[in-house]
Amino acid sequence: MSGALGYMTDERRMIQEAARTFAMNEVLPVANELDPVQGDIPMDLRAKMGEMGYFGIMIPEEHGGLGLGYFEYCLIAEELARCWMSVASIIARGNHFYHAIPGTGAERAEKIARMARGDYLGAAALSEPNAGSDLGAVACRAVRDGDEWVITGNKYWCTFADGADFIQVLCRTDTPPEPGRRHVGLTSIVVEKPRGELPKGCSGAPIPKIGYFGWKTWELAFDGCRAPVQKEAKGDPGKAFYSVTSGLVGARAHTAARSIGLARGALEDAIAYAKERQQFGRPIADFQAIRFKIATMATEIEAARQLMYFVAQEVDSGRRCDKEAGMVKYYAAEMAERVTSEALQILGGAGYTKLHAVERHWRDARLTKIFEGTSEIQQRIISDHLLGKPTKPS
Repeated sequence: MSGALGYMTDERRMIQEAARTFAMNEVLPVANELDPVQGDIPMDLRAKMGEMGYFGIMIPEEHGGLGLGYFEYCLIAEELARCWMSVASIIARGNHFYHAIPGTGAERAEKIARMARGDYLGAAALSEPNAGSDLGAVACRAVRDGDEWVITGNKYWCTFADGADFIQVLCRTDTPPEPGRRHVGLTSIVVEKPRGELPKGCSGAPIPKIGYFGWKTWELAFDGCRAPVQKEAKGDPGKAFYSVTSGLVGARAHTAARSIGLARGALEDAIAYAKERQQFGRPIADFQAIRFKIATMATEIEAARQLMYFVAQEVDSGRRCDKEAGMVKYYAAEMAERVTSEALQILGGAGYTKLHAVERHWRDARLTKIFEGTSEIQQRIISDHLLGKPTKPS
């Protein structure tokens, strides 16, 4: 695995190597044990990740974090995803959520410090049964009752709803908007709750998934759930659509890093298997069909990685890169499905069993084409930048 000299400083190489060692020694054995039985990420592994600082990579040092950027965040995410994508995902519940932490003063500062250690994490309830890619269709309502919001409505695809310490719920807080302005009037409301439970006034059930094990993804029903109005919450009430969509640029770089990690895990497993598996009196790694598959897989992984490095650097530099973020998320996700599928093919029948991790990488890679904006949504973003918005019929 290589990296462009302009990106990979000595410090970043040390961060990458430390994350790789941690993932292979601490994450991979747990993933191999628990993913086949759909077990949750254990708290002792979370504690070790907290000691490494992985929940606070982008949290400022004065709040107990590492004070680093998206580049380092993506470096670490790739290494963790190589072993278990859910572990590479749970670190976002600190790094992406610390701005949403409720409260003020010393109380809030203490929560941020806990978040940097992985001891206070969030979940996001954005999508609904009828609102996924189209967040303007969000119908879950919140109305003011004195100093509280009262939330009523349904949410779907809320991963970690039970394990988190708070849920950030995207709600409609105005009257139904006029046509063409559905994105106006959405507010992100923080609902704190006991860890291991759903909030009072909220019921739900885990969604039966085909992958992304390590934690549960929930369907939720809010029925008069109450949460304090945060007078100093980040963002203006009614304008959450803009903060949610602006945060997707970095989230898509993170998804690209996870896709690359999954693909790399599948490639490394395929290489090891091809060297050991004997057919027709020789290792299958000797056959050109296998060698060319591996060459193509490695090339596609490296191409995605270099684009991801560029996007992460742009985000850290404060430059807008919506198009390039869409490109890297689209390309890396599509690449991950291809590469993991090819790896499974190299393993043959063995790959179609739970005796090898490649089936896990394959199942999880399929999800990267869906969450954080589907591949089709990324194509729309890219084409809109290149061609302008589609013309309306006259």
